[in-house]
Amino acid sequence: MVLGSMAPRRRWLLLGLAALAVVALIAAGTVVITRLTGDNKPGGAPVAGSPTPTPIGTPTPSPSGPPPGADITGPLNLLLVGVDTRVSVPGWEPHSDAVLVLHVPKGLDRAYLFSLPRDLLVDIPAFPKAGYKGGKTKLTHAMSFGSRVPGKPKQPSTAQGYELLRSTVSGYTGLRIDAGAVLTFNGFDRLVDALGGVDIYVDQRVESLHRRPDGKHRESAPGGYKGPQQVYEKGDRHLNGWQAIDYARQRYITGGDYARQRHQQQLIRAMTRKILDEGLARQPERVDQVVSALGDTLVYVGGRRIVDIAYALSGLPENRFTLVGLPGSGVGKGTAYRGEQLTSEGRKFLTELRAGRADAYLAASPKLVVKN
Repeated sequence: MVLGSMAPRRRWLLLGLAALAVVALIAAGTVVITRLTGDNKPGGAPVAGSPTPTPIGTPTPSPSGPPPGADITGPLNLLLVGVDTRVSVPGWEPHSDAVLVLHVPKGLDRAYLFSLPRDLLVDIPAFPKAGYKGGKTKLTHAMSFGSRVPGKPKQPSTAQGYELLRSTVSGYTGLRIDAGAVLTFNGFDRLVDALGGVDIYVDQRVESLHRRPDGKHRESAPGGYKGPQQVYEKGDRHLNGWQAIDYARQRYITGGDYARQRHQQQLIRAMTRKILDEGLARQPERVDQVVSALGDTLVYVGGRRIVDIAYALSGLPENRFTLVGLPGSGVGKGTAYRGEQLTSEGRKFLTELRAGRADAYLAASPKLVVKN
């Protein structure tokens, strides 16, 4: 089966929605190019301890054979990680500032995307490979602790850090993680620019901690930053790359990190809509731009080819893709603050999700559904 034999809108609805969190970035940036140009380069470093990923080049099934991913029936759980990497600092360890999970139940007819707070208090398991003995601390540290390579203090491994983060997320949610991606903030920036910017509804006034109105970084100063600030006013806005990721990074705002999680989900949805609305599949040159924009800012980790996962999700209806905001609260206050915890309502969503009762639970708790 070849791409051209399918209805273009349906096939690219697949590639846009097949992971809103993951495939919107990976499929648009990798599967698309492999299908259109036959690029056979691997999609990133494998995660140690997991099956070695097979190449993600163009599949060549026989005309009478099954399509790629035909044996994938679900459930599927995909993990998208946005990392804070400071390339100017030698040996800077990646921190997971954005952790999103896409859950597709058995049958692959619906999907749920939710975020976990970066400061969520979790049990991080021992990880001998990095010399980490385990402990209870903030989720964001799992990537950092796991990235440490003994004997190479200035050469942290992003793929190895993902491995510990994956185990931690799996242990907390009770979900097996099948595949995932790690994307730097620079990667998001480049991807949005390659798409020509995105349209987002800014749901509250946001002042940037990091950027000036001209896009340059604000100067650091004792206790924070100084100089004029970029401001995102409430309403419909068209944002370029640096504006989009800057808006989605801010957490010192009304709602704190929970508002930031919502904004990150909205950014991913806006990127997906852009991919669909512009008919990216019919513009190979635009696909080239997207892939070139990502470069080494994207690491794909998983046991199955991305194209297999994408094909498997081809029947996912657009109106059954739900963004979920999980409420939480702080543990301790002031100098005794230790991190965040999900409320009983947020934790129960995970229980109901595993039991296959997410739709009923969200119907009874509609405020968990992200609308904008």
